[in-house]
Amino acid sequence: MSKLFKDATQAVIDITSHSSLMSGGFGLCGIPENSIDAISKLQIDNLTVISNNIGNSGRGLVTLLKKKMISHAICSYVGGNPDLEEQMLKKEVSVELVPQGTFSERIRAAGLGIRAFYTPTGHGTLIAEGKDVKNFDVPCILETALSADFAIIKAQKGDPYGNLWFKETARNFSPLMAMAAKTTIVEVEELVELGDIKAEDIHLPGIFVQRIYQGKAYKNDIEFLITEDS
Repeated sequence: MSKLFKDATQAVIDITSHSSLMSGGFGLCGIPENSIDAISKLQIDNLTVISNNIGNSGRGLVTLLKKKMISHAICSYVGGNPDLEEQMLKKEVSVELVPQGTFSERIRAAGLGIRAFYTPTGHGTLIAEGKDVKNFDVPCILETALSADFAIIKAQKGDPYGNLWFKETARNFSPLMAMAAKTTIVEVEELVELGDIKAEDIHLPGIFVQRIYQGKAYKNDIEFLITEDS
């Protein structure tokens, strides 16, 4: 069965209400713009979205927030996202804040089949409430793996098998999410032939990718533009 899809609309068509969805990106860097836009056109709601910051500066996953498609968010950072803040205060969306290192490790653990792990991060804080504590060299709390029904990610280059190459920090959480989700949907800025990405340059092997398509009309928004005169 081919992994190649015509466009974002076809690739996300079976995402339904109550699905859990991981979305790659850090702020607006490396976000799957086309997939987010396509999902925003679906008649669905009650999504659980797992992403570093659920959009920022009115862009990215904020598109889904504004359409009241997200009921639960698991993230590390809400600063710069007034839309999420507003819905949190109105109790329109529940938010689970996770320390960023723990966030990435929970996703990585799911991809590797590790069910849970202990970490000192968060011990003695609200994060630790209700969690098992064991004392190793320091007290540690039990954190469970974090998986999802779907992951939407973006890469700079990909081939028809799904082998991916990411550009610099745009890689962020995306490879981990691809490994942790049941179905990974990838959009690429450049769709290349099989073999065009050297084996030693592959950041994520195609075995973790189920769908891939050529993206288009990328904005690649910059959150904060800093110049020499700034």
